[in-house]
Amino acid sequence: MGVESNSGSEFREDQHAGQASADVGPATKSDRDHGEPGESAGGPDDLKTEVQFLRGVGPRRAEMLQRMGLRTVQDLIFFFPRDYQTLAAVTPIDSLLESESASVHGELESVSSRRTRRGMHLVTARLSTHEGELKVAWFNQPFLANRLHNGMRVVLSGKPKKRDGQWEFSNPKWMVLREDEAVPGGQILPVYRLTEGMPPQQMRSIVASALGNFLPSVEEVLPESFRRDHQLISIHEALKGIHAPESEPQLEEARRRLVFQELLVLQLALAMRRENLQLKSRAPRLTSNAKIDARICRLFPFDLTEAQRRAIDEICVDLGREVPMNRLLQGDVGAGKTVVAFYAMLLAVAHQHQAVLMAPTEILAEQHFKNLQRLLSHSHVSVGQLTGRLKQRERTELLEQLETGHIDILVGTQAILQPGVRFRALAIVVIDEQHKFGVKQRAVLREAGEDPHYLVMTATPIPRTMTMTAFGDLDVSTLEGRPPNRQTIHSYLGEDDSRDSWWDFFRKKLDEGRQGYVVTPLVEETDGSQEASVKSVFENLCNEALSGYRVGLLHGRQTPEEKADAMFQFSTGELQVLVATSVLEVGIDVPNATLMTIESGERFGLSQLHQLRGRISRGTHPGFVCVFADPKGDQGRERLKAFVKSNDGFELAELDFSFRGPGNMLGTRQHGMPPLRVADLLRDRDVVLEARQAAQGLIGQEAQWLDAQFEPLRKQVLRRYESVLDLGDVG
Repeated sequence: MGVESNSGSEFREDQHAGQASADVGPATKSDRDHGEPGESAGGPDDLKTEVQFLRGVGPRRAEMLQRMGLRTVQDLIFFFPRDYQTLAAVTPIDSLLESESASVHGELESVSSRRTRRGMHLVTARLSTHEGELKVAWFNQPFLANRLHNGMRVVLSGKPKKRDGQWEFSNPKWMVLREDEAVPGGQILPVYRLTEGMPPQQMRSIVASALGNFLPSVEEVLPESFRRDHQLISIHEALKGIHAPESEPQLEEARRRLVFQELLVLQLALAMRRENLQLKSRAPRLTSNAKIDARICRLFPFDLTEAQRRAIDEICVDLGREVPMNRLLQGDVGAGKTVVAFYAMLLAVAHQHQAVLMAPTEILAEQHFKNLQRLLSHSHVSVGQLTGRLKQRERTELLEQLETGHIDILVGTQAILQPGVRFRALAIVVIDEQHKFGVKQRAVLREAGEDPHYLVMTATPIPRTMTMTAFGDLDVSTLEGRPPNRQTIHSYLGEDDSRDSWWDFFRKKLDEGRQGYVVTPLVEETDGSQEASVKSVFENLCNEALSGYRVGLLHGRQTPEEKADAMFQFSTGELQVLVATSVLEVGIDVPNATLMTIESGERFGLSQLHQLRGRISRGTHPGFVCVFADPKGDQGRERLKAFVKSNDGFELAELDFSFRGPGNMLGTRQHGMPPLRVADLLRDRDVVLEARQAAQGLIGQEAQWLDAQFEPLRKQVLRRYESVLDLGDVG
């Protein structure tokens, strides 16, 4: 691991005040209640010492620390640096070498700020040292004009260049020193997230004081033999190494210990949750045989693909046991997941039980309901629909039929989770687009039946690292490939000078009888601008590029009736074009829609772009997608190029994971898991696998896991993941 450093890092600490770092978040009340890596069971009393009683803190600084969630010594010890700054040993001016890293020490003079002819912000200064002066310049960091001032004692670090006989530093790293502070050199300095009024050196001093006085009170939760087997240093060495590393290898060892422990605790929680489910829950056995299989397959007007057959076989094995199935079914857009889910529900019906299919939107629920009605039109299977739009009389009648068993399959939205929804014999729950629902919501359904089987589906392929963490307690079935009848989709990255030709092509296809979507990015609803943004695009298109065509509008702020009306008009062909936000992402299936224009494509993740693309060419005609975007930086352009180049959702999911990290892909907070504090699922993929294997090994050897030496670790797992270890939350 290389030690990271950034120009202007001392200011950036202030700039990030109040934000969680990418790797390590600030201590929150929830995290403190559930424990930190190495915390003893309940915590030694001295770790609960309030920060104001630390030397050098006092009431005023304690108030600043409390704004960051740091109230006790324990909070400080587990408040890890978000970055590190490496300063080379201070070099006299006459010993500087061109373009070789060096640090210089002196006082700033003539600090000023201006704009260049090209519009860049430029902050300049002179650094006065014992040996003479040198020039300093920072580009595009205008905030430095308010952070740096004349007479400030600093250390600058960078690669100097000599111009017109004088040394000059461009965009150096910088560090402010107190008047009595020794000049550091050749050391790695921690960079903490700060709050306004807390100088970086003061924060380092406070954390060092907490470590110096209270580190022995931190209990080791990993037995020595276990640490030796996994080549881990002690918790005390790790905490010293993470806060005050003397070398990069020491920092790497410290970080690995803390990352491994955090991921181990997570994997142990997942393994315990799975074990609890298997030991304490009983579900109806839904066995399959050749006769039942033939009756179900006759209902489908097509042959199942090999991938669908394989997934069904895996699901049938689970359903044939008394242990509740807890399976994730993932597949690319159009892979045929819904057919697999329908099969599982019909297997429950074949055993005189009921099934539920829960969707995140009324549009998707309506679509599933109609597809099931069409599929089962010549059978005796009864299908009901429960959404928030039902009138009271209709709802009462439906709930009575559900409780008496006259409804075999119920399709609906979150309305299914409301009080009063009771089943006669619920056997299986299917959740579409699982990341739209939290574990607490799913627990309500578990209480509604005896112990139903669970099948959760996603059309957003999940990178392997995430299936081992956020979904680590689920078995996974993967539908690879797409049904043979799916049409090719051609994707393009549009430029401003190609807009006219794209709209010419778009209109030509509309004239041939096709339909199309225009997608604008989802704007934060809190600023009240989402509807205005979509309406603006809608009005511009109606007046310009699509003048004379039948264009409709669909967005998340419309009423359910307005959404349903827009979709009905589009599905029947009354509307030729639908202008929409990413509400299109799931559930809209109009076979004649073959065109899609995506505006501001840089605001979407790769997986989301792929989901949107999957809404077209679901019939007999090929599809065409054009993304217009203004990507910031090379990475943004690379993401869009990858989207245009690949139609493979699994490949794009891995790229999305690499570009954006796990937190932005699936709304992982929905899974009810506390946030990771040290580990990074992208950077620490190898450690995820090692921790998973270690956790499974421990749980698999009950005598060892229940041994007294693992008691501190067991208690930490229970504290950290208490809410998700509850049996009612399994799923």
